[in-house]
Amino acid sequence: MTPAEYRIESSHPIASLFLPEPGSQHYYVRDRALAIAVAAKATTLPGGEEIRVVHVPTGEIVFRKPTVSRLESDYDA
Repeated sequence: MTPAEYRIESSHPIASLFLPEPGSQHYYVRDRALAIAVAAKATTLPGGEEIRVVHVPTGEIVFRKPTVSRLESDYDA
């Protein structure tokens, strides 16, 4: 079993139907495309906070879902 290559992380708890235990601040995934897809569909609690996908061996951020400002989230309603 190879170690996970990518970490989905946030400074706030992450929620998604695609995660085994929603509510953690980081998850490890082997596949880059899967990590990015899950991060893109995920949200944080409270909503609108940044979510990143990090390549674990290098520390490079390969995907960033930026923080949504309060005004931007009001337009989505």
